[in-house]
Amino acid sequence: MTIAPAPARALRIGPIDLDVPVVLAPMAGITNTAFRRLCREYGAGLYVSEMITSRALVERNDTTMRLIRHHESETPRSIQLYGVDPKTIAEAVRIIVAEDHADHIDLNFGCPVPKVTRKGGGAALPWKTQLFADIVDQAVKAAGPLPLTVKMRKGIDPDHLTFLDAGRAAEDAGAAAVALHARTASEFYSGHADWNAIGELKQVVTSIPVLGNGDIWSADDAVRMMAETDCDGVVVGRGCLGRPWLFGDLAAAFGAEAPHVDATLGFVANAFRRHAELLVDFFDDEDHGCRDIRKHVAWYFKGYPVGSDIRTGLATAQSLAHIDELLGQLDHDAPYPGADAEGQRGRAGRPKRPALPDKWLESRDVAAETGEMLRGAEIENSGG
Repeated sequence: MTIAPAPARALRIGPIDLDVPVVLAPMAGITNTAFRRLCREYGAGLYVSEMITSRALVERNDTTMRLIRHHESETPRSIQLYGVDPKTIAEAVRIIVAEDHADHIDLNFGCPVPKVTRKGGGAALPWKTQLFADIVDQAVKAAGPLPLTVKMRKGIDPDHLTFLDAGRAAEDAGAAAVALHARTASEFYSGHADWNAIGELKQVVTSIPVLGNGDIWSADDAVRMMAETDCDGVVVGRGCLGRPWLFGDLAAAFGAEAPHVDATLGFVANAFRRHAELLVDFFDDEDHGCRDIRKHVAWYFKGYPVGSDIRTGLATAQSLAHIDELLGQLDHDAPYPGADAEGQRGRAGRPKRPALPDKWLESRDVAAETGEMLRGAEIENSGG
């Protein structure tokens, strides 16, 4: 794996100093404690939780309270919050601060999933400019000394872009940084991220860090994004699926110390086994952990000579002993397959018309009927 050299780079988000300008993007069902711990074992940066619903946190939903817990090895601790009501989000932030659940809070304004956008949340919300500003303002005030950041998309679709207005508003409200996934909600994860938009945002938001997100499949991509856009750091999502050692590559690329990785099939098998072990620890249930690792099989072994019988077995394994038996059948000396293991991974989908509340695009203000709708729009489940 070729890693382009780059000058040593660091990143400061409020009072938090990071050795490298790298952030793990929140991903539903992926960035739980187990995966965050694994990524940390290879590299450095800021590792953000799965999306936590503010309403569920305020109501102390059992699943949510488990998802916000961090392992003692995790520092700094980071939680991403989702919500559509300024008061509910502010109350969730106050709980995080008062009970010392995190060192950093991120607000989700980038989710393109229909169940979120059809209720006015995620990537749909910044269209309502005052509502967006109110949420960030109240959350920043509730956070006090904790740095609060904003992650967003370019907008709803090419005709309804919001990122420049939202970036200015977040900066004015006191956000510690803004991150841009350089796609619209209508693009979902399809096509190519518009890195030019990251550069545009950097020209507009000048007093706080601007982070870029989208199509970082390798350390070379991260270095190139920062060079082309002048952004202050990168947010890595799908590129690390089945490849947590990417954070080691990123650390090395940005001038930090990191072990060299020779990604033989044996190395990958060991990483997969470690991930499964950490999931079992996270869920405190071997069957649950082994079921959760199943979705990672195709990502870890992309491009490697792993037969369909073993892949099927790993995707149905119910115990660590069974996983060990299957991994033992692999040729651990098989070398890294190069291009076959690289490039896009994870969901992509096709461009689609975003699901939005009725008459959402008719005005950038929150009408009375829209406000009533939003009060009942908080989704109940954390994790996406």
